[in-house]
Amino acid sequence: MSALEAIRRRITAEKFDSSRTLSEQDILELIEYATHAPSSFNQQHWRFVAAVRPEDKARLTRIAYNQTKVSDASVTFIVLGDLRAHERLGEVLSRSVAAGVLDQSTADVWVAMAGRMYADPQDARDEAVRSASLAAMTLMLAAESKGLVSGPLTSFDPDLLIKEFDIPERYVPVMLLPVGYPDFGNGPKKARLKAFEVLRFGSGRGL
Repeated sequence: MSALEAIRRRITAEKFDSSRTLSEQDILELIEYATHAPSSFNQQHWRFVAAVRPEDKARLTRIAYNQTKVSDASVTFIVLGDLRAHERLGEVLSRSVAAGVLDQSTADVWVAMAGRMYADPQDARDEAVRSASLAAMTLMLAAESKGLVSGPLTSFDPDLLIKEFDIPERYVPVMLLPVGYPDFGNGPKKARLKAFEVLRFGSGRGL
């Protein structure tokens, strides 16, 4: 399936075949695709916790106000954004420097700029959520391309999630992302606004 086909076919699934599982290798592969998403200064804010065991998915279902797709999916990812990603940017960029795709002087400039830009907690939070969301979307398209479905949701108790799953304070919960095989009952793709309804050239007037 091409990327364009995956974009057009993807739905937000509500029904998952609870009898089918994904291997650890399958899950790692999905995350590997997700890591190709863009991020500011290549900070790569995204982190994931995979709930696979029935008892973990049951805990997560309660945190998500008993939405059954959390437990029925083969895996439900907790998608997190790193609020302090800029603090370890030098370490992250050192890999690109070692690979010869980025020079050290540029890396140093990026580290300094990111440190200034994201010293403000709100700016850091905005970027963490933005980048983690881009990674989640990339993961969803990868899942679609592999014959899987996904059903992102943001209706959950973030404080309880942090407590129950031992999430370090540097991370903000962005969404839950159930992924697995479809079951009967998923509706057709919902109608989308047309391109001419959401686009203006050169000005936002008329939007």
